[in-house]
Amino acid sequence: MYTYLIEPFVEMFEAPDFLMQVLWEGLVSGVLYALIALGFVLIFRSSRIFNFAQGIMVVFAALTLVGLHAAGLPAWIAVAATLGVMFLLAVTVERVVLRPLVGQPDIILFMATIGITLFLIGFGEIIFGGENKAMITSELGIPTGDVVLEPFGGLLILQKLDMTVVAVAVILVGALLAFLNFTRMGRAIRALGDDHQAALSVGISLQTIWVLVWFIAGVIALVTGIAWGARAGVSFALEVIAYKALPVLMLGGLESITGAIIGGLMIGMLEKLFEIYWGQPFLGGNTETWFAFVLALIVLLFRPQGLFGERIIERV
Repeated sequence: MYTYLIEPFVEMFEAPDFLMQVLWEGLVSGVLYALIALGFVLIFRSSRIFNFAQGIMVVFAALTLVGLHAAGLPAWIAVAATLGVMFLLAVTVERVVLRPLVGQPDIILFMATIGITLFLIGFGEIIFGGENKAMITSELGIPTGDVVLEPFGGLLILQKLDMTVVAVAVILVGALLAFLNFTRMGRAIRALGDDHQAALSVGISLQTIWVLVWFIAGVIALVTGIAWGARAGVSFALEVIAYKALPVLMLGGLESITGAIIGGLMIGMLEKLFEIYWGQPFLGGNTETWFAFVLALIVLLFRPQGLFGERIIERV
């Protein structure tokens, strides 16, 4: 028992530079988890729809960018064109799928997002094929290489790509929070999430808000797809990684942007710590595939609404 519980903590203090390396890698993964979770939260807050398609939107956005560049478009023009594709996707989803289902039970809307997922998988495979593709990192000007620091007399290696991902994520989250808090449309999204009927009664357009939040989710999906694609290539296997946002949502709460950010960072760092210090030495490794879900389950047992979700009290 001493070996399992105490020895890893001793190793952390004996090699603080290695601990910082593990925490940094977990932070980068956590940032990407948080970005994916933000797409879920935005759509759920505005429409009470759990968007099962957010994961495949990450893959579809990344594949569209790589495909447009392969077709001859310069990198940044391909980015702009991909944003246009994500806007068209948002409009199509609202017009063809969501608008006809207004007033239907939540489970119907949830099943509709599963249908969107399956459609995008099939459509994406027809257009782009199923093989793994390289992200156009150099063409976008994303730096590569390492930055070496020497804390505590040891080495800390930071990839420039990861540093760029963290910086862009901070800027994106800051811009999103500013949009939600200081613009008219942002306040409309918040109002719709706080009180659906009251927001509709004062003239807020449900259709406009739905298109807007699905487009914002598409922008987040593109940024996340570029980041994950630069690290691991672009293929439909990225959809599996995107599902890691589900325990982030369970941990942080379905309606909390703050919960999505903090939950993503927590899971990213804790799963990496557990894998390195407990998983590999004592459990045979590969604990990152299930640790986040177990952690979220434990939290739900004591706080079903998540750490940052609002407790709902129904009077009978």
